[in-house]
Amino acid sequence: MELPLIVGVDGSAASLRALDWAVDEAVRRGAPLRVVYASSWEWYEGHEPSFGVDDGSVRAAAERGAAEAVARARERTHAVEVTGEALPEDPAAALVRESDAACAVVVGSRGRGRLAGLLLGSVSLSVAAHARSPVVVVRDTDGHPATDPVKEVTVGVGEPGESAAAVAFACAAAERSGAALRAVRTWRCPAHETPGRPRPAAPPDPHQRLAQEALDEALREPLRSHRSLVVRREVLEGDARTALLDASRTSGLLVVGARRRKGHLGMQLGPVSHALLHHAACPVAVVPHG
Repeated sequence: MELPLIVGVDGSAASLRALDWAVDEAVRRGAPLRVVYASSWEWYEGHEPSFGVDDGSVRAAAERGAAEAVARARERTHAVEVTGEALPEDPAAALVRESDAACAVVVGSRGRGRLAGLLLGSVSLSVAAHARSPVVVVRDTDGHPATDPVKEVTVGVGEPGESAAAVAFACAAAERSGAALRAVRTWRCPAHETPGRPRPAAPPDPHQRLAQEALDEALREPLRSHRSLVVRREVLEGDARTALLDASRTSGLLVVGARRRKGHLGMQLGPVSHALLHHAACPVAVVPHG
């Protein structure tokens, strides 16, 4: 049985955009959709709790929020099962726990509290950093709507042995969407450590050749299961952050891997993932590996 797709909502405009994206993704996957509304969400994103708050009222408001989100999802599609639940707990902790039995978790990029003006809300960042499943952060951008048809899925290919999960996720996402796959690998030559945008390198450089080999190796096994994909391979000299941010402007989904380290802190996000979650022009999928 297909694991459910989880979407976290809090009634904000950003979370409703994430909900719409999640509905469409559930249809593409043929997966049930589970809507989670954590009743302490408002406090987590920057409100100071008040001793006068009526827990019953908070719970009732959360249940209304969950019910409204479920109704919105069911209006958008009748093709998948949609369920919802209001959970009286920390929203990040709830979604991380839910990720144990999810094909993916979807969240918006901002919350409802006083810190909602931040580029990325604390709940979204925490879930992306600690969830056991892939996490899709639906960016609140001024560009094309997140629910536009996906024409290209971009995946950042990192070091050998660290990109398999992200590449497999991107291949499957591109195939479900009928989109092309764009695989990006960057390299740096010590003699060229100058700032600027990534650019195609001269063919003779051995650093470029090694990067091309690493890219081909990362794609070889996943593409055996997705032979019909149109694949665009890019090996660029420069930093990964700039290359992937540039690619996000023409992508419907940007996929990156994140290393899972042992210990109570869970998966850690590197500087590239942080930059993409804050600044990408399209939804970003963070896929754990290791």
